[in-house]
Amino acid sequence: MAGQGSGAARRAAVCLLAALLALAGCAAPEPADPAPREIRALLDRHARAVLARDEAAFSVALDPSLAPTALKEFEHLAEVPLESWGYRLKAVERQGGDRAGEDRVTVRAELSYRISGYDSGPVTTERVLDLTERDGRWYVTGDRPGEGAGQQLWQQGEVEAVRGGRSLVLGVGQPEERLKAIAAAADRAVPAVSAAWPEKWAGRVVVLVPASLDAMGGLLGAPAASYRGIAAVTTGEIGGGPDAPADRVIVNPDAYGVLGDFGQQVVLTHETTHVATRADTSASTPVWLSEGFADWVAYRGSGRTAAQAAPELHRAVRAGDLPAGLPDDQAFAFGGDAEALARAYEGGWLACALIAERWGEAKLTAFYRTVGAHPQREGAVEKALTEVLATTPEAFTTAWRDFLRQRLG
Repeated sequence: MAGQGSGAARRAAVCLLAALLALAGCAAPEPADPAPREIRALLDRHARAVLARDEAAFSVALDPSLAPTALKEFEHLAEVPLESWGYRLKAVERQGGDRAGEDRVTVRAELSYRISGYDSGPVTTERVLDLTERDGRWYVTGDRPGEGAGQQLWQQGEVEAVRGGRSLVLGVGQPEERLKAIAAAADRAVPAVSAAWPEKWAGRVVVLVPASLDAMGGLLGAPAASYRGIAAVTTGEIGGGPDAPADRVIVNPDAYGVLGDFGQQVVLTHETTHVATRADTSASTPVWLSEGFADWVAYRGSGRTAAQAAPELHRAVRAGDLPAGLPDDQAFAFGGDAEALARAYEGGWLACALIAERWGEAKLTAFYRTVGAHPQREGAVEKALTEVLATTPEAFTTAWRDFLRQRLG
C-alpha cells in the first residue's frame, strides 16, 4: 500500500506540474525589444555605404548635429583602399528620451575593417555610438572610441595614401615626399626581416604617419607624453595566429624626423620585425626577447659595432656599472628614464646577438618560437634555454655579462 500511495502522489505531482506549465504557456510572453535588430540593420547599412563610397546612403542615418563631422570623416577615407568594413553589436543601453516620441540608446559596437591587398586579418576597435529614435527611425547622434581605444587616422584629417612595393603608408598632414621616403624604407625593411625570420608571414606592412606626437597619442588612446622620443610603435595582438587583428606601424613624426637615414631604416626594420613575429610572440615572451630580437634584425648586416649600436650600455659598462641580469619588463616602460630605457633595449639586443653568434641564427629563431609557444610566462625562458641552447639561466646570464664586457668594456 505504501508503494501505491507514493505512486499516486507522484502522479498527482506530475499532473500539477503539467497544469502549471500549461498555464505558463498560455501567459502572454514579454514582447521582444526590436531596438537591437533595428540598430543592427542601421549599422549594416552604414557599413555598406562606407564600402560603396555612397555618401547619400551614409548620410541617411546621421543626425543633423553629427552630419558635418561624420561626412568630413567619410571624405577623409577616400584614399584608403578598404576591402571590408563592418560592425558587431555588443551592447545596447537605453537612456530614455528628451522629448515625446523620442527614444535614446548608447551602443557599444566592434568596428572591424581590412585594407585591400595588405590585411590578412581585420583591424578591430571598439566604438561607442549614441542613437536617437524619432518617428520610428533611428539616427546616429554620436560616435566615439570605446574605453581605452584610440582614434582612427581619418578622424584626424584627410588621409593621403602612398603605395610601396611591399608597403602602404597612410599619412595625415605630411608632405607627400616624406610619405614616399617612409614607403621606400618600409620596402627595404620587409626583405631584410624575411631574411632573418624564415617563418611564414604576410610580407607587407601598413604604416600610419599622423601629423604630430599628440596625434600619435590619439591613435594609441594614450597620453602623447608617454611616446616622446619613441620613433615608432607597432600595434597588434600577440599570439593571435593567422586570424589575429592586423598590425599597424605608427610613426612618431617628431622623433622619427630627427633621425638620419640609417636610424630611420633601423626603426622601420625593427617595427616590421614585430609584424613578422607577431604570431610567435605571446604573453610568455619577455620584453627583452621581443625587443632585443627586433633590434638584432634591424642591425643585422649593418656593420655597426656593439659600442656604436649600444652607446648607453657602453658608457655604463665602461664606468663599471655592469648589469646584474637581463632587463625585466618594467625596464621597457615608456615615459620614464630615457637612458635606462635605452640600456634595456641595448641589453636585449646584445642577448640576442650573443645567441646568434654562439649558437647560430637558426637557434635564435628556434629559441624565440619555443619561448612564445610555452603556455605561461613562468618557465618559458628556462625551458627554451635547456631544450634549444642546452644551457641554464645562470650560465646564460654569466655568458651575457661576459659578452657585454668583451664588446663594451
